Amino acid sequence: MTEEAYDVAVVGAGPAGLTSATTMTRHGLRVVLLDAGGRPGGQFFRHRDDAAADAYGPGFRALRSTLAGQVAAGRLTYRPRHQVWTVERAGRRFTVHALDESGDGEPRPWRAEADTLVVATGAYDRQLPFPGWDLPGVVAAGGAQALLKGSGVLVGQRVVVAGSGPFLLPVAAGLAESGARVVGVYEASRARGYLEHVRAVARHPARLAEAASYAARLARHRVPYRTGHAIVSANGDASLTGVTVARLDAQRRPIRGTESAVPCDALAVGFGFTPHVDLLVELGCELSADHGGGSPVVAVDLDQRTTVEGAYSAGETTGIGGAALAQVEGELAGLAVAAAHRIAVDERQVRRLRTRRARLRAFAGVLHQVHAPPDGWTAGLPDDTLVCRCEEVSAGTVRRAVRDLGATDPRSVKLLTRTGMGWCQGRICTAATVELTAALTSRPVAVEDTIALARRPFAHPVPLGVLADLDVSDPDADPPPPPTSSPSRRSGEGER
Repeated sequence: MTEEAYDVAVVGAGPAGLTSATTMTRHGLRVVLLDAGGRPGGQFFRHRDDAAADAYGPGFRALRSTLAGQVAAGRLTYRPRHQVWTVERAGRRFTVHALDESGDGEPRPWRAEADTLVVATGAYDRQLPFPGWDLPGVVAAGGAQALLKGSGVLVGQRVVVAGSGPFLLPVAAGLAESGARVVGVYEASRARGYLEHVRAVARHPARLAEAASYAARLARHRVPYRTGHAIVSANGDASLTGVTVARLDAQRRPIRGTESAVPCDALAVGFGFTPHVDLLVELGCELSADHGGGSPVVAVDLDQRTTVEGAYSAGETTGIGGAALAQVEGELAGLAVAAAHRIAVDERQVRRLRTRRARLRAFAGVLHQVHAPPDGWTAGLPDDTLVCRCEEVSAGTVRRAVRDLGATDPRSVKLLTRTGMGWCQGRICTAATVELTAALTSRPVAVEDTIALARRPFAHPVPLGVLADLDVSDPDADPPPPPTSSPSRRSGEGER
């Protein structure tokens, strides 16, 4: 097993992780940057070659150039295709366990020791079930984008893009410009939702210009864009042949009689993102609810510190907010780690970054409010709709677990039905299971319920041989000291 020692280990080479790592190495710290992907950039800056990477503009070019320069100078160790599956904390140091998948053979165990840890693992697509969502040809919007950006592969020839959130725009534009016929974009929310937040939106003209650019690209390819519409079913036998679309009322419920059939061979659907907090949960970091009480996010203070001493987090793990916010948080985390190692940092830059972070978080809050799933969205799910695709658990099975078997919380439902016990380990079905259970038991959705289903010892599948070779800790050894700090989630209120 390969084992190395560093001042800081950064997990995730997306916008937050890249910025954090390069900031710390500029301040003289020995940093290792680990990422499951083969190229730096994460999901947002995913690319298949240098030409595709250059399309992201000078900002990402500068990040890549800085990374390459610091790696060449020996100041930063970059480990692509290293899948971190767990992190341990013993005393004041962290042990990062990863699988080295960079070779042609079997993955090899790899381990690093570090005084400080920065977790920037990003997020993944949030999916809401509907009849037919398990048909071949129905994919996550992020999956369609990843295939296109990472491999140049179209998810289909005749594609519908649907769901809610601004991410639908680049997905549809990218597919249309790469040769797919995008027969429609169906956004469940309405643009007038932004009218209640005009002042916050007006502070971000670049985001408005970006949205206008996507709208122009869709218009150029004659792609219909419909707000206040949603997919009520995906249709087909062996594979997808089309979708049924309906107009939504003011509460975003389908209006009976407005349904229409749209032929297609692929559906890219997404309802925002879920923070990837597996490693942080296992470390014991305090979590809370994201904007509007949705997905769990890690609690951080003004310096991006979590409630576990020595552990920091930046980017989507602290709340979904986009690449610009992730980079600001990454730089703040990097400067805070440098300061914690008694290295002088520019306090004026810290203050500027905190101000910018507050503005970007405020804008992210607007997006969450406008594009949040409607209350009670699970009420209309037919009983035969699958909730957990891995274990083939239907909405009716979940309802029977509550009504007939006495389940009172999502974890009880999991134990009685096996929802969340399949290949994805609940990453896809947790939201639906929690929402269904809350509605049936007449209780509010609680982030604790989501965390209970999200808790798992490994963040990635790991061979049994790797586990067998691990050193077993002394069961009589003293446990590590408890956390000494308790920051509230994103103490940004004091910045505004």
